[in-house]
Amino acid sequence: MSVDGVGAEQVGGGADEPGWDVDPDDESGVAVVAAVGRQIRAWREAAGMRACEFGAAIGYGEDLVRKVEGGRRIPRPEFLDRSDEVLGAGGKIAAMKRDVAAVRYPKKVRDLASVEARAVELAAYVAHGLHGLLQTPGHARALFEARQPPYSQDEVERMVAGRMARQAIFDRTPSPALSFVQEESALRRPIGGTLEWRRQLERLLEIGKLRNVILQVMPTHREAHPGMDGDIDVLKFKDGSAVGRSHGAFNGRRVTDAKQLRILELRYGVIRAEALTTRETLTLIEQVLGET
Repeated sequence: MSVDGVGAEQVGGGADEPGWDVDPDDESGVAVVAAVGRQIRAWREAAGMRACEFGAAIGYGEDLVRKVEGGRRIPRPEFLDRSDEVLGAGGKIAAMKRDVAAVRYPKKVRDLASVEARAVELAAYVAHGLHGLLQTPGHARALFEARQPPYSQDEVERMVAGRMARQAIFDRTPSPALSFVQEESALRRPIGGTLEWRRQLERLLEIGKLRNVILQVMPTHREAHPGMDGDIDVLKFKDGSAVGRSHGAFNGRRVTDAKQLRILELRYGVIRAEALTTRETLTLIEQVLGET
């Protein structure tokens, strides 16, 4: 993925990338990154290298090395690969990429991705904007940059990368059944400017043609429907369990009770029935794209 970096700068003779600081409230993330840092420091000291020498050897600044070793900065895959090579760790440091990847994104994003990764069916209605699984990197970045109070640029890039990582759901085998209903207004708002708007519309066409995806648009001229209260999400799992959430029901909390889930599914069913068909939706998206 090319969305998780914002350039590099020279620090102490090495390329010190901005990276992502560890969220102190993310207990599992703090523990993993601290353990990785201790391992790297142990290997470096066993090799008889000072932090500045090690940083120069792997192409990063001493400051970044000390932050990683101190468990304050999440190392990127390239950092771990170079460390393994320079310290002759025989793959032991590089193997930690898997542990770091598991805590690389904010905890709430990891939790959401974990739920989506287990789902065999996903149904989602979005009252405003586009569902995160449908967004392009540029579209997502523009949304995060518009937040107030503003995120730092590092936080923006981390959130974008986390959102893009969730889209691995489209590559899963066997493929889950995915259903999305979007308001027409979401197609017509030029988030990120005209070029990014076009990329987003093209991405929607691409996703809408996948065999396991049903993409529908709710026309703006439709009268009131059950989604007017807010978003609806229902995810079903292989063991027959399910979880749902709606901003307009049950105080916005996640629900697993069968009766409450049936209410959300009823609302979503009515929304789908009143939305455009898949073919009509793709035709509308092509029309909007042609007008941009």
